[in-house]
Amino acid sequence: MNKTVIKVENLGKCYKLGLTHDDLFANKIVNGVKRIFGKAQSKENEDFWALKDVSFEVKQGDVVGIIGRNGAGKSTLLKILSRITKPTTGNIQIKGRVASLLEVGTGFHPELTGRENVFLNGAILGMKKAEIKKKFDEIVVFAEVEKFIDTPVKRYSSGMYVRLAFAVAAHLEPEILIVDEVLAVGDIQFQKKCLGKMKNIAGEGRTVLFVSHNMDAIQNLCNTALVLFDGQSFELESPIDAIKKHLTSNEEKKPVKYISRPNDTPIYFSKILLLNLASILTTEFIIFEKWKLKAIINVEKEIKNICVGLSISQNNILIQVVWSKPHLYKEGQYSIIFTNDNTDLLPGNFDITVSLRIGVKHRLHHVDNAISFKIVKPNKLKLQTIPEYGFLLNDFNIKIKKMNNEE
Repeated sequence: MNKTVIKVENLGKCYKLGLTHDDLFANKIVNGVKRIFGKAQSKENEDFWALKDVSFEVKQGDVVGIIGRNGAGKSTLLKILSRITKPTTGNIQIKGRVASLLEVGTGFHPELTGRENVFLNGAILGMKKAEIKKKFDEIVVFAEVEKFIDTPVKRYSSGMYVRLAFAVAAHLEPEILIVDEVLAVGDIQFQKKCLGKMKNIAGEGRTVLFVSHNMDAIQNLCNTALVLFDGQSFELESPIDAIKKHLTSNEEKKPVKYISRPNDTPIYFSKILLLNLASILTTEFIIFEKWKLKAIINVEKEIKNICVGLSISQNNILIQVVWSKPHLYKEGQYSIIFTNDNTDLLPGNFDITVSLRIGVKHRLHHVDNAISFKIVKPNKLKLQTIPEYGFLLNDFNIKIKKMNNEE
């Protein structure tokens, strides 16, 4: 049984949008000018979560494709796994020597020659000089830079740079090889050679993580794949299923909704997630498939008699409203999960609105159309009694849990 070589648990990476500490002097100047026109620049920085609650495990010898739209968090994930960037939250366990090829310009010293950089990178990987010498000729031939090996790499073209960088990363025998979309810089023949080399590496029992927008390469090279969606991860699955999930995702329907904090309430929604019963994020369900909505609620001070509401609408027509029983919420963070137990919605597009109230009258936080989803009917399903549109009422089970496991 293959051992786990990478274990990622609840990984998150948060960046500050706006002015940093280094921008304070510039901020004073800008605000001085803006005050003349009656508007100063805000001192507050906005949090941006490039990754949030990402968890997965990689086995030795796996070739893992990582796919997602631009801005989904793929490169951020690889930088964290390569120890270039520190995570904000979560834990990572990596067993084995890691070699990374993330972007043109990283990994090599521009003033050093190709030869010197090969030996420098080998030393960083913990290899002895004799080991690097043994691989040196193979690296140079693979990279096709024989004539330029004693030239400073700052004079290399981007293609030459990438060829040598990949050859170094692949030939110095790392246990784990991490490769970003940077291979797209090379020509077609070199890309094919790289893919073949990565297959060989996996065949030797080593592990490869590969980010690409080339779905054919993902399908042909990888034995498993991870889809990132707005910094959130789905579970590892077959490349075909992952590609299908990636291609069918769209900007209008997202399984996760982050919610800005309102200013005037001690209790508020921070995130809404739509999942199937296997806890996989999705916005599309087959008719009669059970699903659940998970709401994350932040509480700044103790407040009682709080009811959480979920309403479903179709074409702006309200179909159903469900309320939890009044509950005492202490300071902290809670999850509340609505699971539909018995009947289901019929095929169509639907919107979910969530609400927090004292009783069911005094509104504290209300998010219209927080998340959308679709119910579909498989072609093979032959039930004459199912109309083409409409709805059946859902019977929901509601669970409230304090996220530090206290009730």
